[in-house]
Amino acid sequence: MATTKPSSASDHLFSLVWMGAVLYGVAFFLQNAYNIRLQAINEFGPVIHEFDPYFNWRATQYLYENGAKKFLKWFDHMVWYPLGRPVGTTIYPGMQFTAVFIKNYIMGDKMSLNDICCYMPAWFGVIASFLVGCIAYEASLEGNSMTLFGALLDALTGHYTEDASVSSPKSTGYYKLSSYIGLYSPAVECAVFAMGFMAVVPAHLMRSVGGGYDNESVAVTAMSLTFFLWMRSLRSNEKHSYLFGILAGVAYFYMVAAWGGYIFVLNLIGAHAALLVLLGRFSTKVYLSYTLFYVIGTSLAIQVPVVGWTPLKSLEQLAPCVVFLGYQVLQYCEIMRKRNKWSRSQAWKFRIQVGSAAFVALVVLVMAVTPRGYFGPLSSRVRGLFVPHTKTGNPLVDSVAEHQAASQQAYWQYLHILCFLAPLGFIFMLFRFGDSASFLLVYAFAAYFFSHKMVRLILLTAPIASSLSGIAVGRSVAWCLSAFMEEDDTKKSTTKKKVDENGKPKGSKKKEKKSSSDDKFAGIAAIQQGFDEASKSTEGKIVKGIASIVILGSLYYQATSFKSYSWQISKGLSNPSIILKGQMRDGSVVTVDDYREAYWWLRDNTPADARVMAWWDYGYQITGIANRTTIADGNTWNHEHIALLGKALTGSEEEGYQIARHLADYVLIWGGGGGDDLAKSPHLARIANSVYRDHCPGDVTCRAFGFVDRQGTPSPMMERSFLYKLHSHKLRPGVVADPTKFEEVFRSKFGKVRIFKILGVSQKSKKWVEQNRECDAGGWFCPGKYPPGLKDILGKKKDFAQLEDFNRGPLTKTRKKAELQRQREGKEEEAKPKTISDERKVEIYSTWEDTEDTTLMWKIVTSNAVDDLERWLKQDPGAAWIRSADGRGPMWWAFESKNQDIVTILMKMGVPHTDKDKNGFSPVDLLKEA
Repeated sequence: MATTKPSSASDHLFSLVWMGAVLYGVAFFLQNAYNIRLQAINEFGPVIHEFDPYFNWRATQYLYENGAKKFLKWFDHMVWYPLGRPVGTTIYPGMQFTAVFIKNYIMGDKMSLNDICCYMPAWFGVIASFLVGCIAYEASLEGNSMTLFGALLDALTGHYTEDASVSSPKSTGYYKLSSYIGLYSPAVECAVFAMGFMAVVPAHLMRSVGGGYDNESVAVTAMSLTFFLWMRSLRSNEKHSYLFGILAGVAYFYMVAAWGGYIFVLNLIGAHAALLVLLGRFSTKVYLSYTLFYVIGTSLAIQVPVVGWTPLKSLEQLAPCVVFLGYQVLQYCEIMRKRNKWSRSQAWKFRIQVGSAAFVALVVLVMAVTPRGYFGPLSSRVRGLFVPHTKTGNPLVDSVAEHQAASQQAYWQYLHILCFLAPLGFIFMLFRFGDSASFLLVYAFAAYFFSHKMVRLILLTAPIASSLSGIAVGRSVAWCLSAFMEEDDTKKSTTKKKVDENGKPKGSKKKEKKSSSDDKFAGIAAIQQGFDEASKSTEGKIVKGIASIVILGSLYYQATSFKSYSWQISKGLSNPSIILKGQMRDGSVVTVDDYREAYWWLRDNTPADARVMAWWDYGYQITGIANRTTIADGNTWNHEHIALLGKALTGSEEEGYQIARHLADYVLIWGGGGGDDLAKSPHLARIANSVYRDHCPGDVTCRAFGFVDRQGTPSPMMERSFLYKLHSHKLRPGVVADPTKFEEVFRSKFGKVRIFKILGVSQKSKKWVEQNRECDAGGWFCPGKYPPGLKDILGKKKDFAQLEDFNRGPLTKTRKKAELQRQREGKEEEAKPKTISDERKVEIYSTWEDTEDTTLMWKIVTSNAVDDLERWLKQDPGAAWIRSADGRGPMWWAFESKNQDIVTILMKMGVPHTDKDKNGFSPVDLLKEA
């Protein structure tokens, strides 16, 4: 971009002051981004948080100690016992390689590997904040001077777009200051404020606080870098900007290596490339940008072991490939159009011919490879993004809180004021439109759609919400400041331009390229010009100045409030969860470190080959801290194995023991109330029942396992369970674990963790597992097998057909046919709704009593668990008519909780909403009271 020489010393001085303010703003926001992420480290020290980060830490440690070659062939037999897991080929290793690189080549002995892992989220959080500023800058440059409506009109009228397609407005007054140093206002202001928002927005903090060594902490930075370089490759008025497409491809490779969310990045850029075609913005530069990005990015992506050839086989990633092929066809047509100087109709005729031929060829190719199983299926989590209520049909996936749909409250919690500023920035973008800026519109729609489906994906909204909010505030601030620095007409340069014989400026023979929609929007331009003229009057300047002061004051107040809110939220997000702060009855604050104490006890007091049974949540921490073998962990790749664990924990004490003695030496239980194992156990029972149908016979949702009242009284099935016996051992009256089967060997200081030694462990099974691992030809892929002692229990399972099972080989035609048949049988079984007679309805409705069913129904209705209710009513429609001792039933509770979806379901089943309860209240009355 050309620079402009200052017209006076004062202008030059003011431009330096402006630049100093910009640099101060950037430094201030980035420093704030770093400090807000260090709260946990400042309070608890360099401690890794949560569960998953401990797997990442252990993998990083293995890579550092053994090197890349061994890492990529690492089959870990300390996890998923007795099966094991091939870690090197099933992990996104970008973060681990980054940490080891920093340790080996930057920090060396100055910082331990653990400390590097703890500080990395904060470092990358700062970098991501800066990159989001770059995105906002790129979207606000003067080349983005079209309107969306003008671009649509150009596309409809067949206006052909060239590389330098739009003219740039001339900077004057305040906006001229930045042009002296090669920058552009208000793009700089937009960038600075976007950095400020990204620095502290909770949607980003949730995955980037110090100690949160999770893939997303690095992936958001990689994603932001990829998006910026893609937008940079499309910059207007630069002939060779497409070369940034090469860097975008490399950045995308890093994104692929860091996180499975790379699919979102690939599809988003592919969708934007397709949109540019629909808007008539396809050009040689756009073609080269996307082609370079896709070819280089995909070529590098397939080198990541966990990804392999999926970019060219998975249904989730084929759309960008189709766009790439379409670009080749379009570019060929464009070359022919220009070479032959065809008219619009001739060009379209040729495009249709070539496009039809390409489409037929593609269909033939797809039909040829599909029967051979070339294309991979959609994963359960991706399927869950496109079905109602984000339910995947997999109780394991659905049991995870972060896989649930996002609510309006969640958006406000994680985005706060950005919920209002981002839409304003979106509107600005509609009138400051261009090839780069249009990407943010696509990103905004996609991020909102997917985050609405799964609350975890609100993370994806942080960069786009910050960018759009930065654009809204940046343009507003620049406009306000320009009100105090407008140039007077008398001070404008009066230097006359040289003209030719026609009275036109010399050198204007080459026309400035201009959108064909300009003339059609002359009326709007005239109105805008009228406002500009009015604002230059004395009265206009006064009004503009007052408005500017009000806007700046309001923005300052809101920014201060947002900063305070973000710091407050950050304190909660910075809690490492493995260490807690608690308050004693005397008011003193204590540090609760029970969990690490339990893991340290296992590390120091059990044999190195000890196997620990615990619910899968804690598997990563047990292997990462205690360095002991676990039954399952958060990878959740094998549904059937987790179901076996669930059956052991939620089955009877005897049944659980008979499973545990063949798999484990110790059992670790989380207690102490809150979200302990007992609170989670209904989910465990559901997961067990999805594979072992005899676990809760005839009860799809396993309602028999749970609490019967709000005081936590266990149901008979829960009271008999293996988990309940160990959890409440000698804590509740009459509850004692069988002393011939279990020995309590550890109880933490505050009772949060208990460890039991299993007596009578089958050493025969343990030895058999070690001696019967089958290795492939490479000698490192050696999955284990279940011991013969579990043959009877395993014979009762019915596979859930988990798609992500990487220890199973490719499906043969026979196996595939059998699985499809099982799926059809399951669907047919579920599709048969049961009916109930009117007499039975009256009988149930007239019976008022507190039962397990009424308690469970109350929990389902008040928690708005629509899917659970529908499954229950499909199996037992009479449940809609049950009533508790106070005369209330599901219709009362639905009205009281304002759960409209459940009210609708019950009304369709004929449940009345005007009947009275014991105290004379109808469901409608409860709504009025609320």
